[in-house]
Amino acid sequence: MPRPLAVALTGGIAAGKSEALASFARHGAATASSDAIVHELLARDDEVRDAIRERFGDDAVGDRRLIGEIVFGDPAELDWLEQLLHPRVVRAQRAWFEELEGRSEPPALAVVEIPLLYETGGEQRFDAVVVVTASPEVREKRRGDFAEREARLVPDEEKVRRADFAYVNDGSLEDLDAFVASVVERLSSF
Repeated sequence: MPRPLAVALTGGIAAGKSEALASFARHGAATASSDAIVHELLARDDEVRDAIRERFGDDAVGDRRLIGEIVFGDPAELDWLEQLLHPRVVRAQRAWFEELEGRSEPPALAVVEIPLLYETGGEQRFDAVVVVTASPEVREKRRGDFAEREARLVPDEEKVRRADFAYVNDGSLEDLDAFVASVVERLSSF
């Protein structure tokens, strides 16, 4: 039984990863979002909620905005949170892939959006990597100032160099969709 080709989708802040993920789904890929997994862990995982309560107080439990204010202003707190969440996110991704593989008709492609793919060394778990970038000006229009948060990330140029597929998302949604369609076509031929 063939298994789905495991594809990681990554890129910088406000580059258009979520739109690209939605496009992969429209083109028939099974899709998952690491951010959605994190949101689920923060909302429902008792161990995560207890650890956050102990570290940040009762008010932080289930409050992503407050957690963000705490961790994005303090690298040590961000590191602690990532140490708590990343292993659980990887386990959830593996369980998702296993569920897909166990289907009587598994999808050809399984795409996971992972914002911190290269930062966590996660690229080895995937058959292919797709990077979506955009110019700083376009990204600022989409998200506002993010320079401080991005300073700790692998630069876009390095992500593009290491990726199997890369796209500069400065155009229309139709252009992004056409890029994704071409990636799906190429990957489906493996």
